[in-house]
Amino acid sequence: MRVKHAVMVGLLGEQHDRFHTYTGARSLDERLAMLRQIPGCQGIEVVYPSEFRNLEAGAKQVKDSGWEVSAVNLNVKGDDKWRNGSFTSSDPAIRADAVRDLQICMDLAAELGANLVTCCPLIDGHNYAFQADYVQQWHWLVEGVREAAAHRSDVRVSMEYKINESRNYCILADTGRALHLCHQVGLDNVGITYDVGHALVAKEAPAATAALAIDAGKLFYMHFNDNAREWDWDMIPGAVNVWDLLETIYYLDRANWEGWFCYDVLTRSGDDVVSIQSATLRVMSAAEKLLEKMGRDRLAALIAEGAPHESVAFLWESLL
Repeated sequence: MRVKHAVMVGLLGEQHDRFHTYTGARSLDERLAMLRQIPGCQGIEVVYPSEFRNLEAGAKQVKDSGWEVSAVNLNVKGDDKWRNGSFTSSDPAIRADAVRDLQICMDLAAELGANLVTCCPLIDGHNYAFQADYVQQWHWLVEGVREAAAHRSDVRVSMEYKINESRNYCILADTGRALHLCHQVGLDNVGITYDVGHALVAKEAPAATAALAIDAGKLFYMHFNDNAREWDWDMIPGAVNVWDLLETIYYLDRANWEGWFCYDVLTRSGDDVVSIQSATLRVMSAAEKLLEKMGRDRLAALIAEGAPHESVAFLWESLL
C-alpha cells in the first residue's frame, strides 16, 4: 500500500452546528499556513467554489503555498441555487450548472496537479413519499456525471455517497448505488470516494464494501473519520470503531491500494483544529504500526480459518 495523507483545508476554518460556532472563520492563507503545524500532513483537499470565488486568485494562492493537492472537492449543496437539487434538479438550467461546475473543477484539478475531483451530491434525493420520480432523478444523475466526466479523460471524477443529509434520502446513498452509478456512466475515469463515516451510518462493514470497490477497480479516494453508526459526527478515526478502522486498512494494504487518505474530522470541543487533525494522523500511524505488529500472514490465516473465538481473542491480545 502506497498512500499519502491529506487534510481538508476548509476544516481549519469556521466550524459550527445548529447551536454553536466552535471555530472562527480564517482566510485561505491562514489555513494553508496552519497546516504546517500538523505533523505528517502531506497534502490538502480544497473546495470549489468556497476557496475559489476568484478562480485565478484562489488557484495562485494554493500553488504558491507549495502544498500538494490531493483533490478538488466540488460543493453542489451550499449555494442557494442548489436548494432543490443539483444534478437531479427539475430545472435543466440548474442541472447544466452542476455539469459545468464539475467540468470547471476538472480543469482546476489538472492545473493544481491533483487530477481528481471528488463530489458528494448531498442535495440530490428526496424527503417525502411521492415527492420525486426516482427513476427520472437517477437518469439525470447518470447523464450529468457522464457528460461532465467526458470533458477530459486525464482527470478522475470520484463520487462520494452518503445515506442522508441534506436530503432525508440522498440519491447516492451507499456503496452499491455508487458502484451502480459508475457502471451505468461507463467511463474509466469515474469512480468513488469512500468515506468510512458514511459507510458506518449506512450500516455497512467498511472493510467489506471498500474491498468490493477495490475489486471493481473503482476506489479512487479515501475519507477517514468515525461515528457510532447513527449520525455522521466526523470524529477522529478509531475513536469508536477500532476494529473496523484496522480491518479497512488491512484490506487496502492487501490490495496494494495506492492513493490519498484524506481526513474529514471536525472539532466540537475545547480542542483546537490543529490538535484534532494532529491526533488523527497519530491514530492512523499507530493503526498501521499495530497492523505490522499483528502480522499480515497471521491475519490472513485467521480470515481463512473463520473462527471468531480465535480472531477476537487474538485482536485483543495484540493490544497487550
